[in-house]
Amino acid sequence: MDQKTSLITLTDVAEAAGVGESTVSRVLRNHGSFSEKTRMRVMEAVERLGYVPNRIAGALASTGTPLVAILVPSLSNIVFADLMSGITRTLEARQRQAVFAVTDYDPEKEEALVAAVLAWRPAAVMLVGLEHSEGTRRMLRASGCRIVELLDIDGEPLDIAVGFSHRAAGRETAARLVAAGRSKIAYVGHDLERDTRSAKRFSGFLEGLAAAGLTLAAREICDAPSSVGAGKAGLAALLARHADLDAVYFSNDDMALGGYFHCLAVGLSVPGDLSLIGFNALDICRHTPQPIASVLTPRIETGQRAAELFLNDAPAQTLDLGFTLIPGGTL
Repeated sequence: MDQKTSLITLTDVAEAAGVGESTVSRVLRNHGSFSEKTRMRVMEAVERLGYVPNRIAGALASTGTPLVAILVPSLSNIVFADLMSGITRTLEARQRQAVFAVTDYDPEKEEALVAAVLAWRPAAVMLVGLEHSEGTRRMLRASGCRIVELLDIDGEPLDIAVGFSHRAAGRETAARLVAAGRSKIAYVGHDLERDTRSAKRFSGFLEGLAAAGLTLAAREICDAPSSVGAGKAGLAALLARHADLDAVYFSNDDMALGGYFHCLAVGLSVPGDLSLIGFNALDICRHTPQPIASVLTPRIETGQRAAELFLNDAPAQTLDLGFTLIPGGTL
C-alpha cells in the first residue's frame, strides 16, 4: 500500500539535533556563530532526515530569491538548448538556480507563464525576443526584477537585450546570394506570424534584394513550426511552380536541410542548379556531403553574456554580438 510522505521541517531538524531552530538556520546558511560540533550534529540530522531547505521562503525573508526564470519558445530546437546551456553554466557558477518554461511561440501562453513565474519573485526573467503582449510587458515593467531579452536586438528592450540583428542577417544573406550571381531567388519558410525573428530576417532579406534592384521570385510558407520535413515539402512545392529558380533562402537550417534532401532525392545539382542557404549554422548542416551555407549565430555566447550582465547588475543596455555568414558548399 502506498504511504503518503510527510514534509520534514526545520523544526524536525532542530529537535533531532537537540538545538534551536535559529541555530539550524545559521548552520545551513553558514552565517553567524556556532561550533564545529554543533555544525556536525545539525548536518547529521539533515542527512538522516532528508531535509531540503526552503530556499524560496528564506530568500523572500531576506535579500532575494536565487531563482532566474527563463522562457523559451521550444525545447525541440537546438538553438534554444544552446542558449540555455550558456545561461545555466554561468548562473550555476554563482549559485543561481534556473527554472524553465516553454511558450510554444504563443504570446498568450507567454503572458500566462510570465504571471506564474513572477509569483515566485525571481531575481530575473529571461525571454527570447522583444515582442510580447501588452499584458506581459506591463507585468514585467512592474515586477521589480531584471528583465533580459535574448537573441534579438531589432527593437526597444525593456531592460537588457543580448543577441544580434535579424534584419541585418537577412540583408547580408541577400547580398551574398546576389554577389554569387544569383538573380531568381525564392524563400521557403515557416510560420512568420508566430516566429517574429524569422519575420524580421525575411523583411531584411527583401530589403537586401531591393538594394540590388531585385525582387523575390517566389515564396513558400508552411503553416506549421519549422522542421526538416516542412523544408523538403516546401522546396518541392516551390520548384513545382517555379522550375527556373537559381537560389532559395530558408527561414532556418531545419528547413534548409529538408531542402537539401529534396535536391539529393531528385538529382538537382547544388549549387550548380540551385544555391541553398539557411540560418543558425547547426552542427548537422556542417556535416552534410556539401556543408549547407548558413548564418552562424552566437547562441551559447548570448546565454553566457546575458547571465553575466544580470549577475553583475549591469545597467540597461543592448549588446550586439553579431553573426557570421558561412558560405559552406551550397552557395
